[in-house]
Amino acid sequence: MEGWSKLQAGLAGLNIGQSANKFTKSLSSSVQATKERLGQVAPDEITELPQEYRDLEARVDALRQAHLSLLKITRVYETETYDYPTQIQESLTELGTTIGHGITSFAAANLKGTNLPAPQPTAPPEHQHKTLPHALGRAATTAASAILTTSPGAAEDKLGKALHGYANAWEKIAEARVEQDATIKQNFLQPWQITLNTSISIAMKARQAVRVSRLELDAAKQSLKNASPAKQEAARIEVENAEDDLVQKTEVAITRMKTVLENPEPIKNLNELAKAQLIFYATAAEALQTAQGEIEELAVAAEGEYR
Repeated sequence: MEGWSKLQAGLAGLNIGQSANKFTKSLSSSVQATKERLGQVAPDEITELPQEYRDLEARVDALRQAHLSLLKITRVYETETYDYPTQIQESLTELGTTIGHGITSFAAANLKGTNLPAPQPTAPPEHQHKTLPHALGRAATTAASAILTTSPGAAEDKLGKALHGYANAWEKIAEARVEQDATIKQNFLQPWQITLNTSISIAMKARQAVRVSRLELDAAKQSLKNASPAKQEAARIEVENAEDDLVQKTEVAITRMKTVLENPEPIKNLNELAKAQLIFYATAAEALQTAQGEIEELAVAAEGEYR
């Protein structure tokens, strides 16, 4: 304890210019923070910040945590394949097709004017969205085609018709899914992240400035407490300056935290997320309701014929 006091007193006595003074304050605040962390400072020797400030701190922490928690989950909308099955197998197949297209196109372009036969460039592979709705739609379309092309009475094949209607429903849902994800990225994820990186971050920096200023004040108080008579006046002035600095930084931090908490953007962003999801699920419900009604009629008719 005595060693810390001597170090602080020695640091307070340094006077070798503005840069040295900043260094001294920084080191003193670091020493103070270490002493507090080690329990070497009595609670009544730690300057207590206003209750309003502490209440705002708790609310900003909750707001920041809310942004982080929701971002952790909703970031899946940035990756199209978040619900896509067997994407590894299909990706390998598509990779082979893409490589083949690249090789033939390169050969066709570079063998012109030579005695070697130039291969015809192949068509580039068609882009396929990798979502569960797209996968279901493609699977149902393939299944319907297989049934209808092999059935002797294709026009009357009820399973083929049912699969065709089911495929049409999922094609509509797949389009809605792509639109939903794009809307969420633009109207929720981007502004939600911007709020976290700007206004909330600014408030957090202002709070850090308050913390540093409070540590500097308490370090100055310790220096005053342990100062020799010859250095008492200089140490007292240092405490007064540190008090003024803490008051100013606390007021700035309170203003910035209030600004963050009063900002309506997070609620507007959340509304955009819910609205995009509502449109998607409403579209899906409507498409499936229509398809299910048609499939149910076909099922009843098929059961009647079977009996």
